[in-house]
Amino acid sequence: MMAKILVVDDEADLEALVKQKFRRKIRENVYEFVFAQNGEEALQKVSEHPDLDIVLSDINMPIMDGLTLLSRLPEANPVIKAIVVSAYGDMQNIRTAMNRGAFDFVCKPVDFEDLDLTMEKTINYVKQLHDTMQAIKENNILKMYVDDNVLNFMSHKEFENSLLKNELMDATVMFIDVCGFTKITEHVPANIVVNLLNGLFDKIVKEIIAQGGHVDKFMGDAVMAVYRGDYHLDRAIDTALAIRAELAKLDPISAGDKTFKAEISIGINSGEMVSGNIGSASLKRLDYTVIGDSVNVAQRLQSVAKAGQILITEDVHEKIKESFKSEINGEFTLKNKEKPVVTYAVIE
Repeated sequence: MMAKILVVDDEADLEALVKQKFRRKIRENVYEFVFAQNGEEALQKVSEHPDLDIVLSDINMPIMDGLTLLSRLPEANPVIKAIVVSAYGDMQNIRTAMNRGAFDFVCKPVDFEDLDLTMEKTINYVKQLHDTMQAIKENNILKMYVDDNVLNFMSHKEFENSLLKNELMDATVMFIDVCGFTKITEHVPANIVVNLLNGLFDKIVKEIIAQGGHVDKFMGDAVMAVYRGDYHLDRAIDTALAIRAELAKLDPISAGDKTFKAEISIGINSGEMVSGNIGSASLKRLDYTVIGDSVNVAQRLQSVAKAGQILITEDVHEKIKESFKSEINGEFTLKNKEKPVVTYAVIE
């Protein structure tokens, strides 16, 4: 990977000398040089070239000297490292340069072989900093999508073997669809559509997490959530009611002469389901999810629910009728069901 180097010196012939001494590495795209004649111009170059790796700077320069530049570099680019190249190689200048953040010090007249080794060492250090920062960024992104308990679990040896384990469990699954959102995509730029949808998802997810639910996946403009543990069915219905109430507070979204009122349709079902990693091992794409008839029914309940409805089956209604108010909503023929399914709509 090519390294980009800023040379800061007011000597008129230095640019030509550097290009001559490093012509092979320039030709082979190992080094790319940028030049400035003083510290002030150097800061401008740092702003124009955010991909700079290192700075080679003299000390004695007009307008802004090299020591002042050293003190300003961290603010301009906190990763970039500087090598001072100066005839003022006394201990006081070396100590001052190091205290202001210089990575190394090379004395003039320059031994270009020594300078090249010093540059390589400094460039490697900067590359390591970039790699570390990238790893931190990726880890922070991972934390956005993965629960802390999962991250801790992934550090254990049994994690790899556990990927193959599946289990039968009793749980509640909920499908939440943002109604009519597809229509707005015809009138609003893509970036705005995505931001609007993500904003709605954020409100939905907060309510799911508040009730101890797990966001299984996002599917277009729909969310699938799973609840396990004590009172999982009650917690799922509490979530559905909270989401409906939260979205009802939102103002309509305007798009030209069209308006969009955020509403949701929800299907909830509870019962036995299989939990495991589903996908393609050859593609190394596996989703830890739940499958089974209970899951399918929840999704199909959502598909027949109208805007603002929270639909459940008759069996679920019997389980929650003492805690929640619901009313019969009619029979529907659902895919892969021989008989029509009696549905109820949760009111409060």
